[in-house]
Amino acid sequence: MKLYYSEEALENLRRFDAVERRLIAKKLRYLAENFEVLRRGKKIRELKGTEFPNQYRYVIARKIRAIFRVEEDRVVLLILRIGRRKDIYE
Repeated sequence: MKLYYSEEALENLRRFDAVERRLIAKKLRYLAENFEVLRRGKKIRELKGTEFPNQYRYVIARKIRAIFRVEEDRVVLLILRIGRRKDIYE
């Protein structure tokens, strides 16, 4: 599965320090490589009440989340937002 980042997600990444960015990149690669396993293991949660189908949340670290969408026609993960738990859902 390929990873693509929205402009907003890239801007979100710039707010983290270098150590956190490396951790986020590592976890997102892991997500792309193991999507189905994580989905079955309930590490990935589908978001309810969003205007787009197939939007999910993945916990990167205790307080860091990624919100992404799966696009079936291209089999890609489009990372929409990355941020701290208190800010990500706004």
